[in-house]
Amino acid sequence: MTKQVHIKILREGAAIPKYQTPGSAGMDLSACLTENLLLPKDKVVFVPTGLAMAIPEGFEAQVRPRSGFSTKNQILMPNSPGTVDSDYRGEIFVPLLNLGESDFVLEPGTRIAQLVVQRVEQMETVVVPDLDETSRGAGGFGSTGK
Repeated sequence: MTKQVHIKILREGAAIPKYQTPGSAGMDLSACLTENLLLPKDKVVFVPTGLAMAIPEGFEAQVRPRSGFSTKNQILMPNSPGTVDSDYRGEIFVPLLNLGESDFVLEPGTRIAQLVVQRVEQMETVVVPDLDETSRGAGGFGSTGK
């Protein structure tokens, strides 16, 4: 049986997320705006999608940058990936950070992010006095070489 994400339209002009190709991992999310929105240089702006959703229990939706939009315009998501939990029912907003050299004008309907739905499991935490040994050990950032 196919799992479903239930979508509720909250604002006129909201675009239903969809996969752009049969091999796409993410559905595109669009800006739900009634007019152009200024993204000032070096500032974060929360962009509305006009959508709320119900994700099946045992799943999450990750909101990630769209590679073309992000790279071409130097517009990033500061919390990437953002998580939409299965019990969240509010509007989905996408925080965008303009790292370009000047202000950026975002037009209504621009595809600004992608939504990837993934299975997740909740785990029990157990406090132990020691952890099992591995060849890597405590080696962190860059410790495995180039």
